[in-house]
Amino acid sequence: MQRFDTRTAHAGFSLPELLVTMAVLGILAAMSFGAGQSSLALMRVESTSRRLALGLEQARQAAERHGQPCALALGTSGWREPSGGSLPACEISEGSEAELEAGVELRHNLLADLRFSSNGLVLDGGTVLIAAEGVALRRCLVLSLPLGVVRLGRYVGSAEGTPSSSACIADEAL
Repeated sequence: MQRFDTRTAHAGFSLPELLVTMAVLGILAAMSFGAGQSSLALMRVESTSRRLALGLEQARQAAERHGQPCALALGTSGWREPSGGSLPACEISEGSEAELEAGVELRHNLLADLRFSSNGLVLDGGTVLIAAEGVALRRCLVLSLPLGVVRLGRYVGSAEGTPSSSACIADEAL
């Protein structure tokens, strides 16, 4: 006849212990899901800003390489051929011209067609604001005149972008 060992009978977990453990694991999983969504949104903003800057640089190089002025237009999905005008489209690679990341919002005050001189200078100035829902970081791409300097930075200020309370500042991380 076998003896009943009380130590093995109490070795398992009780129902309340299992429920508390499952609740803690569920909370941790929900927290990591939220952090993951925020991280993805941040990567979308960073990717879009770098893709736009790359498209500008490729357009500059194409104008300089061919020795003739060209133009690009910025749409809601990224760089595209100009809508009209007398200048030909700048040659940029497919990666810069392709659809931008989903969920990224672009706002800008650029002209309909952004022009480049035959020596690669940007002839039109303006600012592009890049933002995504779920992340506080907003990037800005500034094209300043008279030399056509392009700077990528961090946009600080109100969401409406009133001139007195907003600015595009240089980001040391870039």
